[in-house]
Amino acid sequence: MKKITFLLYTTTILTAIFLISACGNDAPTDQNTDGVVLSGDDEIDQVSQRLSQDPNNAELYALRAEIFYEKNSYDQAIADMTAALSLDSVNIDYHHLLTDIYLDYFRSRLALQTMERAVAIAPEDISSWLKLSEIQLFLKMNQASLASIDKALRIDPQNALAFFFMGKNFEELGDINRAINAFQESSEIDPEMLDTWIKLGQLHASIDGNLAETFYDNAIEVDSSSTIALSAKAEYLWDQDNPEGALELYKTAIRKAPMDEKSYYNAGLVLLELDAMEEAYDHFTMAIENAPLYAAAYYYRGYAAEALGNNEQAVQDYEHTIRLAPEYVQAREGLNRLK
Repeated sequence: MKKITFLLYTTTILTAIFLISACGNDAPTDQNTDGVVLSGDDEIDQVSQRLSQDPNNAELYALRAEIFYEKNSYDQAIADMTAALSLDSVNIDYHHLLTDIYLDYFRSRLALQTMERAVAIAPEDISSWLKLSEIQLFLKMNQASLASIDKALRIDPQNALAFFFMGKNFEELGDINRAINAFQESSEIDPEMLDTWIKLGQLHASIDGNLAETFYDNAIEVDSSSTIALSAKAEYLWDQDNPEGALELYKTAIRKAPMDEKSYYNAGLVLLELDAMEEAYDHFTMAIENAPLYAAAYYYRGYAAEALGNNEQAVQDYEHTIRLAPEYVQAREGLNRLK
């Protein structure tokens, strides 16, 4: 009975989605001899052809939604997931995929509602409770997030990710001791969880710097190629009045990931502090080459240029900063100095 009910409904959905696909992309569309609207993308059109022959196949809608999602075509992806869930409303994987699409499309409230439905459908699915708690954490719903974590830990009392999210919630609530305890529990359950060691380093640095460096070293030991871990320890060393140590770590991060603009930028800031203006200028230039819209990198390259006496270059960089970020007060002050 359910399939008969959905037959007319999904045929209507199929037509609507094809129209959305046709209108939502800049690529030209066409019709084949079967009347199927083509997007011009072979991967999408192959699934569309299969759907024209099997319009009640929820997996095909989900498959095409995933392809649209990978191509950042969010409206089409959402339309296809709506069709998939109309055919298979209890599929938890579909709820998770739709949630991911909503989150990347900055529709966090819709993502929240989708995961609330997921845990209602499958209250024993720990991954759904964890995903729900993460969304609630993002939305600053800390008590609700902690309640979801409690549900997850009732299912799996040794879940490292649940304790990690618990620590994040307590940190946001200002309860640093409970946050540290939660992160510590997470690290004991899963010593390979990089983010946990970094959080422990940051929190200990805020209350007792003696242990912080050990936690940062643990993070680097977990993944020596992680620019996040290297930069976290570098920032700590910089705060501890050790800019030389920080610079060494930022340069290590650059060697590990030469396309990471943040490492060049941070190294440039340290070099400014060390009064190494030419080298700082070069590092900001590399940050700009890797991220041409990096307003702060333009500003500090201009600052370095001004310090080197290259006022023409400084003016160009300050003006470019303002074009990218009109509210950048320091860039306007720099222009006033030079003009």
